[in-house]
Amino acid sequence: MRGFVFRTVMVVLSILPLLPVLSGPAAAETPTGTLTWGVHVTLATRWLDPSDTEAFITPFMVLYAIHDALVKPMPAGDNTPSLAESWTVSKDALTYEFVLRKGVKFHNGDPVTADDVKFSFDRYHGAGAKLLKERVREVQIVDAGRVRFVLKEPWPDFMTFYGTSATGAAWIVPKKYVEKVGEDAFKKAPVGAGPYRFVSFNPGVELVMEAFEGYWRKTPSVKRLVFKSMPDETTRASALKAGEVDIVYFLNGPVAQEIKRTPGLRLAAAMPPGVTFLDLPEQWDPKSPWHDRRVRLAANYGIDRQAINQAETLGFSKITGSIIPSNFDFYWRPPPYHYDPAKARQLLTEAGYPRGFDAGDFWCDAATASYAEALINYLQAIGIRTKLRPLERAAFLKAYQEKKLKNIIYSLSGTFGNAATRIEAFVASGGIYAYEGDLDIDGLFREQVGELDRKKREAILHRVQQLIHEKTMYAPIWELGFTQASVSRVAESGLALITDYPWSAPYEDVKLKTR
Repeated sequence: MRGFVFRTVMVVLSILPLLPVLSGPAAAETPTGTLTWGVHVTLATRWLDPSDTEAFITPFMVLYAIHDALVKPMPAGDNTPSLAESWTVSKDALTYEFVLRKGVKFHNGDPVTADDVKFSFDRYHGAGAKLLKERVREVQIVDAGRVRFVLKEPWPDFMTFYGTSATGAAWIVPKKYVEKVGEDAFKKAPVGAGPYRFVSFNPGVELVMEAFEGYWRKTPSVKRLVFKSMPDETTRASALKAGEVDIVYFLNGPVAQEIKRTPGLRLAAAMPPGVTFLDLPEQWDPKSPWHDRRVRLAANYGIDRQAINQAETLGFSKITGSIIPSNFDFYWRPPPYHYDPAKARQLLTEAGYPRGFDAGDFWCDAATASYAEALINYLQAIGIRTKLRPLERAAFLKAYQEKKLKNIIYSLSGTFGNAATRIEAFVASGGIYAYEGDLDIDGLFREQVGELDRKKREAILHRVQQLIHEKTMYAPIWELGFTQASVSRVAESGLALITDYPWSAPYEDVKLKTR
């Protein structure tokens, strides 16, 4: 289970003195060298700005470099103080006060102030924004170095939504600069308070960043970071073997096996809180075959998850029957769906589809197309015929968020949080990826939001998950074993420094070997 700051009793909370590595700028040699990543997605311009983060972990690949947050997941824990040196909670659990770290500046020289914190919260409109702004009464600027968030009523998940990658609301941008250049210009030339400053971005090609030697935590060791968009995994693998890139993400099947056998290359797998599942939005349409629970059950029994796991992720992934990661607080373990194609065909016959049916489009992020093809083959074998429609990740997430994808969606989220944060985004009515909602689930979700008794809240969230399972709302696949590889000249890749985080971070800690 995850260790969040909140537990059972709401008390005044003060952050203990930080470890020396977090206490202020550390002496370091002048940054040198270039570290290059082969990224498995086409980077989107909007990921340069924390105001629009989806309920997916991808934007944080960029945010951890250019920007910084009041608190964020770090090696020390999920709610590690960053731009805030400490934070406290009032006895009535209604007020959260953050004390900003002194002397911290944005890349353009402007100081980070409480005005920037309030401004960043007000302009945030990404995942979880609706719930955050419904629960926060006001943001008060006490003085330039202190800011208060006043809630309408006690909310035990405030720091889960605000202080982890469940949302990007705590990531701070410079108010004066944004107002001066405008929203569109800011996305094209962002200024942040992170360890690396923006240099250039060629959409679809590469993002270049340079060390910010005034970064409060420590001076980065590497001078320049380069992210190269390489959606094709064979291209990424070839670039890694040729020394054109130093780190690559997401290699699968035979390609991963080849990298594993290659001398001088390191292959590993992270276990982010990323559950992949089939989202079935047509279940809300009475005219669709998916409206019949037996059809949704058939899809679940028709997929050999373990066979795909072995073939595609070398067995690194963990089979699951839930859309909630098993290490999240308030997780309820459902009974698994065993591979049983005969039962699947029987269920389709009982539902009135003895010869199966045409299920339309199967939408996926292009990076997961090999998984999607395997899933389609299993669905085809039981009579559910569909056509693969891969999209680049930015386009996929945009269309998903705008509810434009129909039929079948291969979904994945790797953000931090707990059972409530994942349910809020994908299940509850009004969630960023929820097409429609269930009245029983919506009522229980609203009930648990303000419940301060942990055992009572856990019981409610368990019941929500039981209903999701009983109604067979999704076809969960696995908790993804996310593969990464690097070359030997990398002394510290930053991979796995932050527990359950899939990308390199903190970037100020990455290092190249010295000769």
